[in-house]
Amino acid sequence: MNYVTLNNGVKMPQLGYGVYQTPLEDTERCVLTAIQNGYRSIDTAQAYGNEAGVGRAIVKSGVPREELFITTKIWISNAGYEKAKHSIEASLKKLQTDYVDLLLIHQPFGDYYGTYRAMEEAYKKD
Repeated sequence: MNYVTLNNGVKMPQLGYGVYQTPLEDTERCVLTAIQNGYRSIDTAQAYGNEAGVGRAIVKSGVPREELFITTKIWISNAGYEKAKHSIEASLKKLQTDYVDLLLIHQPFGDYYGTYRAMEEAYKKD
């Protein structure tokens, strides 16, 4: 697997598996199969409605969490400091993990400065 190193020193796999438009009922099976086939980067988002399926697959895979690179995105309706904080916690709960490796603002509209502040705090918790 080839990696790139991000500015914060985190290594990110260059190849990842995305679950955009994957129905919730299929997500767990698809992600589990991807992990079993060597994928270590999984991309999801709050707006996809399938973070819980990704979380179940992560747990069932048996792969140590630190070997996986999980990306999710904060949706526009969760913009702003307080909403973003709550949505980050909700995503972590659905993903069944204490952290994500890459957290993005899905569409930078609204109070994206507040959203960014919430993201910085979540990053510093780790």
